Amino acid sequence: MSDARRVLERLLRKGERARLRGDATPASLPMTTEASARDYLSLRTLAERETFHAQISVAEHAGAIAAQRDRHRGDGDRLLRLTVVDLDALASHLGVPLLDARVREAARVLSPWRPHFPVLDDVLAAWRADRKVRGHGPEAAPDLADAALAVHARLADESHERILRRESARLFAGRPLASKRLEQLTPWLDLLASGQLVADGPIEKEHVWAALGLRREPQPLLVAGPGTLLMDSDVALPLATTFLGVPLDAVRGVRTDAACVLSVENLASFHDAARAAGADRVLVVYTGGMPSPAWRRAYVRLLRSLPPDMPVWHWGDIDGGGFRIAAVLADTLSATGHRLQPWRMSPAALARSALPGVYVPDAAVLGAMCRWAERAGWDGIAAELRSHPLCLEQEALPAELPHAHHAP
Repeated sequence: MSDARRVLERLLRKGERARLRGDATPASLPMTTEASARDYLSLRTLAERETFHAQISVAEHAGAIAAQRDRHRGDGDRLLRLTVVDLDALASHLGVPLLDARVREAARVLSPWRPHFPVLDDVLAAWRADRKVRGHGPEAAPDLADAALAVHARLADESHERILRRESARLFAGRPLASKRLEQLTPWLDLLASGQLVADGPIEKEHVWAALGLRREPQPLLVAGPGTLLMDSDVALPLATTFLGVPLDAVRGVRTDAACVLSVENLASFHDAARAAGADRVLVVYTGGMPSPAWRRAYVRLLRSLPPDMPVWHWGDIDGGGFRIAAVLADTLSATGHRLQPWRMSPAALARSALPGVYVPDAAVLGAMCRWAERAGWDGIAAELRSHPLCLEQEALPAELPHAHHAP
């Protein structure tokens, strides 16, 4: 890119910002200060200056700009100020579409999906105001449209989980690297699934995929504890205290004399819990990280087959992802009459222990943790997080099990 083009593009952006503000004063750049004209002031040879001046003259002749020159010094060609005469002509001269044209094109690309995803109207409004969304401007509309295609397909097929790369290859067949396309779209998948322009804390891609029923590999429902799992076709499977894995869509309920239910976020901790003291009195269920829609439906069927006063606990990571999972589970339980309670996720209790792996989250992560805890109905935990901010992966804790009236 030439020095003159860099200056003209800077002038174009300044003119666009003025237009967005409704400022009728023509945008201009002084050519005598380093802040706005470093490319011009750094020219050293006569040939460089002549080339620069010639390119500015071409823009003048196109009716795009006006140039003020110092007629009293040197050859009279020294530039003092460049001013926009016609912003559209300047954009055309540079071959750069203006923001409103780029947003119109983005709106055209996204038009089939706007009725399905109201957040797209917010995206377009942000772009019209020259604000980035998830770090991108209107040029990202094709990616956002691809993400909308994927999310719409998953919402129409919530009863089944799909393998991430296989589903990607199906949706985007015929494109280069089709099997990896969904992974590239993860921030947009999160935006559409959450309905939020700004991510609520760091994006954990596996959580985003799982929330849409996308897994890297097939995920059965893993359950451990006493009782019998009720399946399709009147099949009854005895549960094992180690674990039993079954297809999600085949589960119909459970018969158990367990005192309570405990869902566990991470696989290693699930296996530890299934072997912990008292496991013969607790129904332990592995969420598979972020529970998918198909997993949540299976879990609802399990809980609806249990007494409505049976305590239901959840044990997960003490971090943004862990509390986001808790909020999803709490919302899932609202359809069953049960209330989700936190297990071993009290920062106040852990703050009194010298545990390896504990660290203090930054302000943004802490804010997200508190918001998700409150959405789970755990206002007390959110207050504890503000008083004792910390993060800890659940694998750092030995497995202990709750019972019917155990405190967290």
